[in-house]
Amino acid sequence: MRWLNRVVMQTASRDWIDSLGPERLDVVELSGKWGESFRFRSYRSLQFRKFDPCLGPLRDEAGKVVRFDLILANQVWEHVDRPHAATRNIWRMLRPGGWFWLAVPFFVPYHGAPVDCSRWSARGLKNLLVEAGFEPDRVQSHQWGNRHVAVRNLELPWPPEYREGDDLTNDPDFPVVSWAMAQKT
Repeated sequence: MRWLNRVVMQTASRDWIDSLGPERLDVVELSGKWGESFRFRSYRSLQFRKFDPCLGPLRDEAGKVVRFDLILANQVWEHVDRPHAATRNIWRMLRPGGWFWLAVPFFVPYHGAPVDCSRWSARGLKNLLVEAGFEPDRVQSHQWGNRHVAVRNLELPWPPEYREGDDLTNDPDFPVVSWAMAQKT
């Protein structure tokens, strides 16, 4: 299923990730399966209810922090109670040169599964990532949306599926989704 809110974000993000050489990357995804569509060297998905990044980085049986080349968080950070702590813990889980990619809604209905805590613009995501330890010049952030998509977001069932002819023009003053990619130096 292609959700209207994610069409542009996923296309741009796929290009970013493909440019990294996915076949060389050890990857973990938080609460999702979008990463299954790539050919990573290794890939695993952790469910948010089993791994809460607010509580600390992922550790192995010996208590050592598990590190990755890429960490994906697609539509998760709006559900995180302590996003600054969670982002800092993600930074700790990255290998030097590793990347954190996240995408979040901006203008969508409340969806408490299990909770709904925040919304982020592209600038807000960049600020969050810089505060967590990423260098400002190693953070790319974008946002996309328009009034047509915002109106479709009021439809049930939600989220709306992409329909041929949906307006994908970007209105910078009306974001629906934001995403960012940050590299640990």
